[in-house]
Amino acid sequence: MTKVLDGRELAGFIKERQAHVVRGMRSRKIFPKLVIVRDSDNPVIVKYVNLKKQYGEDIGVEVVDKKIDAVSDSTSLAAAKKAIIAANNDVSVSGIIVQLPLTDTSYTDEIVNLIAPEKDVDGLNQTVGLKRKFESATATAINWLLAGHGIELASKRVALVGYGRLVGQPLKRIFDNSGISAEVFRHDSDLSKLTDFDVIISATGVPHLITSDMVSSGAVIVDAGTASEDGVLVGDVDEVVRERSDLFAITPKTGGVGPLTVGVLFEDVIQAAEKF
Repeated sequence: MTKVLDGRELAGFIKERQAHVVRGMRSRKIFPKLVIVRDSDNPVIVKYVNLKKQYGEDIGVEVVDKKIDAVSDSTSLAAAKKAIIAANNDVSVSGIIVQLPLTDTSYTDEIVNLIAPEKDVDGLNQTVGLKRKFESATATAINWLLAGHGIELASKRVALVGYGRLVGQPLKRIFDNSGISAEVFRHDSDLSKLTDFDVIISATGVPHLITSDMVSSGAVIVDAGTASEDGVLVGDVDEVVRERSDLFAITPKTGGVGPLTVGVLFEDVIQAAEKF
C-alpha cells in the first residue's frame, strides 16, 4: 500500500505552535508583519496569496497584499521597486516576498534582488556573494515533509526534476549541505532515466510531466509543481501515478508540500521579527 505524504497534519502542529509563539511576541510588543508584492491576478498566484493571508490571520501575523498594477512594463517595474524599497525601510515589516512569476519574468532578478537579506524570508535574493539569512520556504518544506514521514535520503538515489530558484536550486543546496547526493533533471531531459531513482522530487510547473512509466516500484514521489490547466490547479505528476499501490510513498494531489510551505514561510517571518 502506497503511503500518502500528507503535509496537513504536520502543518497543523506547526501552526498551533506558531500561534502560541506570536501571542507571546505580541504581549512583548513585537508584531510580525509580511508584505507580499505581486503584479498578477493569475489564479495560482491569487490562491497562494489568499492562503498566506488566511494563515497570517489565524496565527496573528499581519499580511499586506501589495498588488502592482501592470499598466506598462516600465511603470510596473518602477512600482514594484518602490514597494520593495519602502518595505525594506519600514521597521514594522518583518518579511518581504515577491509572489512569482512576475508578468514579465525578465525583471525577476532585478526585483527580488532588492529585498533586504534580513527580510528575504523566502530566500529569493540571488545576489552573488550575498549571505543568505533564509532558504526557500518550498525547498525547506519538502525537506520537512520527508523527515516528518521518516524518509531518510542519505542512502537513496535522489532525482530533482526542475532547477528553478524557488525549489530546485535551493533544495540542491540544502541536500549538498547535508551530504545528500541528488541528480538534477530539466523538464526536457530524458526522464525515462528516472526509473533508476528511489526518490523523485519534481517542481517544473509542467502538467502531467511525470508519467507512470518513469516511476519504478517502491519509489518515493514528491510533486511540488503547480500550474493552471483550464482554470484548475494541477501538478507535475500525472494522476495515473497516484493510482499505483506499489510505490513507497507519494504526495497527494492537494495538501502535500503546500501546507508546509506556508508554515515554513511564517516560521521565517517570526524569526525575522524576533531578530529585529
